[in-house]
This record gives sequence, structure tokens and C-alpha cells, in this order.
Amino acid sequence: MSIFEEIKELVATVKSKDPSVANCCFVAIVINTPGIHAVLFHKISHFLYLKNWRFMARFVSQISRFLTGIEIHPGAKIGRRLFIDHGMGVVIGETAEVGDDVLIYHQVTLGGTGKECCKRHPTVKNGVTIAAGAKVLGNIIIGENAKIGANSVVLKNVPSDATVVGIPARVVRINGQRVM
Repeated sequence: MSIFEEIKELVATVKSKDPSVANCCFVAIVINTPGIHAVLFHKISHFLYLKNWRFMARFVSQISRFLTGIEIHPGAKIGRRLFIDHGMGVVIGETAEVGDDVLIYHQVTLGGTGKECCKRHPTVKNGVTIAAGAKVLGNIIIGENAKIGANSVVLKNVPSDATVVGIPARVVRINGQRVM
């Protein structure tokens, strides 16, 4: 897939998930959506990281952080159609893995707890939504189509199709059915 095709795909994702840009043109969305900028900068920094050009990878990452307010470590693995809405304060750690069609709101952290070595950050499967202010910490797995509530602190695995809320986060719904 060419970079232009990837940009078209990201713009289509933004249009489908953000009602505030429903009537905006392609160019306006590309220019005014920092989540798109952060993902594109990450593609460059990740390429450099994989080539073991670590200084340049981090340099590009820091430029992106300065311009967008979104920090994605060059080592993080990011899937297709990631939409970072608003974006300010988002942090994605070095060993984090983010699947396809993930929606992340502002002030979300995919971070470590400081207690692990090697794989220290979460794995977020396809179709996950992570609401504003949530902290997802450690080498845990967030299952497909899970929903993480605003300001939740997630320290344990989350099953697919579950909704979790709270500090610490607890499952309140699975497949749309309330859990007692």
C-alpha cells in the first residue's frame, strides 16, 4: 500500500468516526487532524527504528510529539486505521502493540508499570475503543472490540467484547450484557 493510499484510508476512518468533520474535504481533514500526523510520523520513525537508526527514530518521534502533543515510541507496533481523536496527551510505549481499527481519545496512556522487563506495554487487539484519560498499563492484552471507559486504570487483561470501567478497571459488560 502506498503512502497516499494509507493517507486516504486514514482520512476515510476519520470521516466515519468523527461527526465534526463529516462535511469537510480531504485536504482539510489531512491538515487539521493531529492524529493523522502522529500516525504518519510514526511510520517514518518506526522504519528508522527497525533499521536500527535509533537516534534518528527518536528525533522524528520527538518532532511529532512537539507538533501534535501525541507521543508514540518508534518501537511501538501500530495497525491500520488507528484514529487518535483530539490526541493531546496520548502516550504509546515502546513495546505496545495496537491492532487495526482502534479508536483512542485524548490523554490515553498505553504504558508500563515499571515492574516488567522486555514486553512492558499493552497489546490492544482490533476494534478496541479507549476513552479519554484511560491508563492501560503493563504487559496485558485488551481483547478485540473491547471498550475502556474514561479515566479507567486497566492493570489486567480485558476479554474480547467487554466494557471495563473504574480504578482499578473492572468488567461491567460482556457482549453488551451487564455483568453483576
